[in-house]
Amino acid sequence: MALDYAQAAKEALEAVGGKDNIVSAAHCATRLRLVIADNDKIDKDKLENAIGAKGNFEASGQLQIIYGTGTVDKVYDEFIKQSGVSAASKAEAKEAAAKQGNAFQRAIKVLSDVFVPIIPAIVASGMLMGVMSAIQYMGTPVADGGAGFFALDTTSVWWRIASLINACALGNLQILLGFSAATVFGGNPYLGASLGALLISSDFINAYSASTAIANGTMITLDVIPGVYSIDWVGYQGHVIPILVGVWILCFFEKRLHKVVPEMFDLFVTPLVSVSLAAYITILFIGPIFVWLENAILGLLMWLLSVPFGIGYIVIGLIYSPSVVTGLHQMYTAIDVSMLAQYGVTYWLPIASAANISQGGACLAVALRTKSEKTKSLAVPSGISCLLGITEPAIFGVNLPKMKPFVCGMIGSACGALCCFIFHLAASGTGVTGIFGILLCITQPVQYIIMFAVAFGVAFGLTSAIYREEEA
Repeated sequence: MALDYAQAAKEALEAVGGKDNIVSAAHCATRLRLVIADNDKIDKDKLENAIGAKGNFEASGQLQIIYGTGTVDKVYDEFIKQSGVSAASKAEAKEAAAKQGNAFQRAIKVLSDVFVPIIPAIVASGMLMGVMSAIQYMGTPVADGGAGFFALDTTSVWWRIASLINACALGNLQILLGFSAATVFGGNPYLGASLGALLISSDFINAYSASTAIANGTMITLDVIPGVYSIDWVGYQGHVIPILVGVWILCFFEKRLHKVVPEMFDLFVTPLVSVSLAAYITILFIGPIFVWLENAILGLLMWLLSVPFGIGYIVIGLIYSPSVVTGLHQMYTAIDVSMLAQYGVTYWLPIASAANISQGGACLAVALRTKSEKTKSLAVPSGISCLLGITEPAIFGVNLPKMKPFVCGMIGSACGALCCFIFHLAASGTGVTGIFGILLCITQPVQYIIMFAVAFGVAFGLTSAIYREEEA
């Protein structure tokens, strides 16, 4: 039976104290995010049993109610209609919520706010990338490292168009980031997109070709302060943080210029000066600093992944699910993008898959063991959602409240991550984990399946052994 979205919104609204207790309402991929005026007015029992809700928790000054992918959009629309939350109050509440927590938490929230809107594009691109990798592997002769199941014509119009779609989101990620970041920082998103496009201009040496240019002696190095400071003329393909900082600088100037430039000149003076200043500052100073910082962080992660006996993999596997609880996982797409840019593959995504799969295994074990129809009706779809790459419903709705299944999922994740170490498992793209993550590891399908089985089996087996109905 289809969920009654209007009723779901009504029950949630009543549980949180009515429309007068709502400061703002927003949503991400899976959760309705509310800023509440008075938390004492929340009826937690009513909220826990609200129709369609798969759990709730508080973080960064927000009450977050989990509905799941696709569902949350429709519940949100109904919630807005019934609550009458205005755009102004949402913006004010977002600014207030952003001020909560320490500097690191606020930085993570910014990453989340920037990446969440563009995740559908990244996932779609990643999924097609996986499908095309699978087809290419099967259509490549055995002598060239493929399976040789059929002859693949990569010159056909069908394959060329698919290649364009495949490369679209990740190839132009800096433009998407520029647009999204400017929206988050309160600037003109089209100016943000323009700066993103500028930083990956074809006038630069493509960042993916920089090592080749250095090896061939064709790298272009330009003096900023002759004899003192120079920069390599390299674009920002594959980089995230320099784009975000550059757009923040752009918005900083734009908002202040709007206040001082006469209205008759504002239309062309403010955009020109804002983009120009941001471009010069980013290319000459900010960009090189943060590229170095990104590379240093990436080097640290690669060192951790190279620690003997897979200890680094095990540690990452253990902490991955807790990082979802804290919101730290919002930075992981940036890690994937950086690894893909530097190494051509990402070693992070298979570990993420292991974590998602193991939490799904633990959740489905609860569904098998429980006698509660409510718990079962929540655990089954939530567990399946994990196997498709979305873990929040299972983590917040089932595993974390009962704690032991969550810990079992962490152990399963660590075991799956150890398999990633043993098999040197790597993905050719990002955005897709769980069952469909195999498409991004198509040259190592057996190894991926073994990792999947281990992560799922350990979490499912441990949870089945220790879960007791009285914990429900």
